[in-house]
Amino acid sequence: MCFGSKSRAEDLSAQQEDSNPNSRPLESIPAPSNSSKMPQENYAPPPGPPPSHTNVDSYSPPAGPPPNRQDDYAPPPGPPPSQQPQHDWQTAVPDTSLLPPPPSFFSGNQRSSTNNATEREAEQGEEWCKRNTMTAPITFPEAALEALAEGHIGVITPRNYQGTLDRPRPGIWAGKTKSSCPDSCITSTIPLYSVMAHFPMRTGKSKIIYYEVRIAKRNRREVSLAMGFGASPYPTFRLPGWHRGCLAVHGDDGSKYINDRWGGKDFTQPFKPGENVGIGMSFTARDLNAPPSYDAAPSGVQTPINVEIFFTRNGMKDGGWNLHEEGDAEQDLPVIGLEGYNDIYAAIGTFEAVEFEILFNPSDWMFRP
Repeated sequence: MCFGSKSRAEDLSAQQEDSNPNSRPLESIPAPSNSSKMPQENYAPPPGPPPSHTNVDSYSPPAGPPPNRQDDYAPPPGPPPSQQPQHDWQTAVPDTSLLPPPPSFFSGNQRSSTNNATEREAEQGEEWCKRNTMTAPITFPEAALEALAEGHIGVITPRNYQGTLDRPRPGIWAGKTKSSCPDSCITSTIPLYSVMAHFPMRTGKSKIIYYEVRIAKRNRREVSLAMGFGASPYPTFRLPGWHRGCLAVHGDDGSKYINDRWGGKDFTQPFKPGENVGIGMSFTARDLNAPPSYDAAPSGVQTPINVEIFFTRNGMKDGGWNLHEEGDAEQDLPVIGLEGYNDIYAAIGTFEAVEFEILFNPSDWMFRP
């Protein structure tokens, strides 16, 4: 709705006057006559040309070449995007098929699948270790080190050993146990690894210790023998590998034992009559500042010596492991005593009936470490 040109106050006062009967009627105003005409005026055109005739030729062009011509511009530095050097991922990422297999992460067995000692015997072994701490390294005379190099090594027969153990010639020991022979551990008279003579951080050279055992062909099918290494002293009424500072491979089930008085870990096939089996350890100085590699101890283990254990069968390698390989944090016990800071002796375990030869003389070995 349109209210004309009146203001709101004027419109309200007009309504009030119309409603008053005493007000006078407004005089009528005559309407303008249609016959009257407005005077015509003449207008002059605006100066300049009309908008549609603007003379664009009078404007100067912008500076530089037109947008569609780039001939005067230099190309950007470097090769075009299609020729950028490609990332050589094959060099940055090595071929993993050439790397050795990762360490075993299988948890240990709770019991051996063949023979098991009683829990009372295990507790007696632990009590013995608590009462007899590991000895400090010993300085051996030059004559002992020369005999060691030639393989002329003696053995200590355990008190509870039942059977014979003779030396047919230097570096060879022939043994035969009775079926009533309990668990026992034969040890070498001198350490195969001497801290004072072989410590890699002092000598600057790696050290490998090794020996073999020949199982008699006429031995029964189950080979009741274990072979390994251990720090001194060790309870000789227990098999090697069951307590601190000792490792071994057991012939009845083929498991490896490292301070493990339960069932060990699956490692190799059981020993067989007529076989030559060997075990060795290598001690190598490790550069702690070097980046981690696949052939050394895990990066989390800050030890200056890398220790590898290897096993042989009839002159061929048949497995091995790194002493510091990653394992079960809850089940695996420490490897203290085997890291190169203690003298390490040969340890051969027997139980029940077994016939064997211990070979310390390198000339009798089938494997050459």
